[in-house]
Amino acid sequence: MANRVFEQSIVIREGHLDTFGHVNNARYLEIFEQARWDFISDNGFGLERVKESGMGPVILEINLRFKRELMNRQQLLIRSFVETYEGKIGRLTQLLIDEDGRVCCEAKFVIALWDTERRKLIAPTAEWLRACGVERGESPNAIAEALGTAGTAGPSSGLDG
Repeated sequence: MANRVFEQSIVIREGHLDTFGHVNNARYLEIFEQARWDFISDNGFGLERVKESGMGPVILEINLRFKRELMNRQQLLIRSFVETYEGKIGRLTQLLIDEDGRVCCEAKFVIALWDTERRKLIAPTAEWLRACGVERGESPNAIAEALGTAGTAGPSSGLDG
């Protein structure tokens, strides 16, 4: 079974816009962050679980590709999925897709699970992997290949000590 894909609708609001009348670059990060919290929360790993367990998500690297301008009141789909999770490091893709099915923004994240007490990366737990939609036993790039979005692996972080 392939990793799960999470989808969520969003409408661009006035607060997302900059003086040019399109979405400000920093707001993309907020939009993607909310979608990530929604999908892990819906899968049992929300803020309360982070506080209880002393483990939570951390972003190690971000790459955004702006492909199409986003305007006020535009309806979009946010598609989120983990491409790979190897060792302590996961690679998550999020796409903002317009009503015509065109990718307007592509975000690539290097993610990990963080121990809030020891202040370091830790191996992902089964609970964390489930919350991220990772299904073990699949080819690491199966979901990316299925969606036609297989990308580069990118550098690893020095934080995995």
